[in-house]
Amino acid sequence: MQPAVTQQRKQFFPINDLFREYLHTFHRSLDLPVSYEDLLKYDDAFPLINKEGNDTLWQTLIYEQQFGRDVYEGLKRIYVQLRSGGDETILSNLFIDRVDFCTFGNTKPMRVRVVNQFNDNHDYFYVKKADASRVYGLELEELLSPNHINFLVDGDTLIEEHIIGVPGDDFIRDYLPRSDLHEVRLAKEFIKFNERCFVRLLGDMRAYNYVVEVTPDFEQNQYRVRAIDFDQQSYEGRRSLYLPQFFKNNLPVVKLCTDLINLETSQQYQREERSLIRRRLKFALDRMQHLRHCMCTDQISSIEKTYQLRKELAQMHNDHRFMLCHSMGELTFLNITLTLGLKGQAAYFPEGAGKFI
Repeated sequence: MQPAVTQQRKQFFPINDLFREYLHTFHRSLDLPVSYEDLLKYDDAFPLINKEGNDTLWQTLIYEQQFGRDVYEGLKRIYVQLRSGGDETILSNLFIDRVDFCTFGNTKPMRVRVVNQFNDNHDYFYVKKADASRVYGLELEELLSPNHINFLVDGDTLIEEHIIGVPGDDFIRDYLPRSDLHEVRLAKEFIKFNERCFVRLLGDMRAYNYVVEVTPDFEQNQYRVRAIDFDQQSYEGRRSLYLPQFFKNNLPVVKLCTDLINLETSQQYQREERSLIRRRLKFALDRMQHLRHCMCTDQISSIEKTYQLRKELAQMHNDHRFMLCHSMGELTFLNITLTLGLKGQAAYFPEGAGKFI
């Protein structure tokens, strides 16, 4: 169960016209039949209880009958757009089982449960209030990580697919003690995940903000750690908040890493991950340059946090060029450039961050 968040809520930043043009160009923008605000027009709600009888802190929403039918039909069409590119021939196979409202966290998302009526198989997707830093985080996940992610934006509404995996806090509690856990493989993957987060400045990867995919192999299981919360993309001022290793509820996995992986091997895994990110960047260079232009000229955090982060990154990298940055976007792309060792390759980012190289 995810704990309630007591920290100060993150400031929201709207998607500006330049970023909307980017989203339209790369087919992330679409006219949707249902908005986040529509889903707030519910008549009643009741707590969603899990199979152990505990309150999940989600509420299942109840809508007026006719309005609910229209909303559910629109949600089915959104799911079809998200999953099959708009092939409406499968609409008759689907029904909306329920809409759940999250009462904790920053975005207060809606989670929609979709069921195939012929085989009872179900899936989820999320409806959220669009926030610029979160959408930048989703795009960077698609372009720089080993994971593909689907999402759509319409006005102030963001649609996200459900990411399958064992929630990190559940994995630490239930899987770490298991005898079939391949500890070295898990430790290696966590080191690589830690590196991916820092390179692109994705913050707040507490255990409940990522999932672990477990894939059976012919010998033993393989693991992939995937972020599921992108609210803190290039938002916080403290450098340590972009490193999952420093969060208290990740300590059992961090201890596994320190016990099993020596410094030299850890650095090898970091180099491997940077090499893979460089390769992905080369394949998506034009799109990354377009995204960089949007992000470097956008405001997605406070001035205070931006100045704090640039100071900490300048000290860490021992590079004064961070002190010349005036936006989180510039800090992010300069951090990408330096961490990946792209010095002397200003062609990667010829405007924004590249001008410091």
